[in-house]
Amino acid sequence: MRCPWAAGSQLYREYHDTEWGRPLHGRDALYERLCLEVFQSGLSWITILRKRAAFRAAFDGFDPEVVAGYGPAQIDRLLADATIVRNRAKIEASIANARVIVEMDEPGLDALLWSFAPTGARPRPTAVAEVPAVTPESTAMARELKRRGFRFIGPTTAYALMQATGMVDDHLAGCWVGDASEAGKAASAFRRTGR
Repeated sequence: MRCPWAAGSQLYREYHDTEWGRPLHGRDALYERLCLEVFQSGLSWITILRKRAAFRAAFDGFDPEVVAGYGPAQIDRLLADATIVRNRAKIEASIANARVIVEMDEPGLDALLWSFAPTGARPRPTAVAEVPAVTPESTAMARELKRRGFRFIGPTTAYALMQATGMVDDHLAGCWVGDASEAGKAASAFRRTGR
């Protein structure tokens, strides 16, 4: 059994089976997911999945150092690129967010984002209706990111990021995908404490 949202297309199935809810670490990988969640806001996720390769090409592989250096010419290039979502506010937010990331002190983006992962076990939801759109942790994450200068990331986008990167496990009870999020949380805690 898969989560019902993954039944619609092969792209959804592959994303569900291999990525969604699996722990993701690394500054550049998390920056990419953050950007994709920003671009998804108000759109369907399938739109973003279909354009993912084009986003990677357009944003130089989501290398924060490169994107942080984008100026008006690159913004114009992105606005003219029909292969991605051409939304000025989201493009400018992705650039601004890259600038915040490259200016961050250690331990960096990975530790910051994972510090909001809920601790302790929680049961998997039994129905899609039980999956929240916002949690206290995602609200706290969005507040802290905003305080640091990140843009276009509210509590709902933050929670979608938490789901996508395995900070929470919202695969439904009975879904064949195993609970990999606990292993990711343990690895993240080890990395933060050095134990």
